[in-house]
Amino acid sequence: MIDSKRIIVVLPAYNASKTLLDTYNEIPFDIVDDVILVDDNSTDNTVEVANQLGIKNIIRHDNNLGYGGNQKSCYNKALELKADIIIMLHPDYQYTPKLIHSMSYLIANDVYPVVIGSRILGKGALKGGMPLYKYISNRFLTFFQNVLMNQKLSEYHTGYRAYSKSVLEKIDYNTNSDDFIFDNQFLAQIFYNGFEIAEITCPTKYFEEASSINFRRSLQYGLGVLKTSIAYFLSKNKIYQSNLFRK
Repeated sequence: MIDSKRIIVVLPAYNASKTLLDTYNEIPFDIVDDVILVDDNSTDNTVEVANQLGIKNIIRHDNNLGYGGNQKSCYNKALELKADIIIMLHPDYQYTPKLIHSMSYLIANDVYPVVIGSRILGKGALKGGMPLYKYISNRFLTFFQNVLMNQKLSEYHTGYRAYSKSVLEKIDYNTNSDDFIFDNQFLAQIFYNGFEIAEITCPTKYFEEASSINFRRSLQYGLGVLKTSIAYFLSKNKIYQSNLFRK
């Protein structure tokens, strides 16, 4: 807790049994009040490991809903538990929990309502093992989005994010995709609703157990990003109102 603001870390998990312990052990419980783990119908023993760690708030999907569907359950539960600051952290140990302090204080002190950990600021992406094709596509898609959305983010595709409660309460994220494009839709909606986003440099690790989508899914995601950006531009300029951006 920071200044009476309740901080909850949400872990959208899928087959994270091998990395959950390392992730959990780095969470700074001097400020974090609670942890929520949502298991998206894993085929390994992720839930057993979570129980062994003493995580009290565990949700297990009976069917695999997808990455976006997992996050919806995470955020809905966090709001139910009266979170003021919600940190979305992947339990695959790709992002370090050691940045939770920095991300939380920016929100708790009312500097920014949203903070994301950027792999592109600095040299974290390629140094951490990001495949070259993903790095190049990341840079292209980010440039395209910044032009159409009139923003200056270093990337829109990180999975490390912190939100103020007010953001989750204002945006109807439950109507977004259940797939990976959920993340991108959410950031676009945040900008559309007038919120600002801060970025901090974030190292990242690519290794066998870290979750990553294949080339085919990456291509689908890229097309979804282009579609989201165009929909934002058309809606913002009152040319065509997309359902994504109805206030």
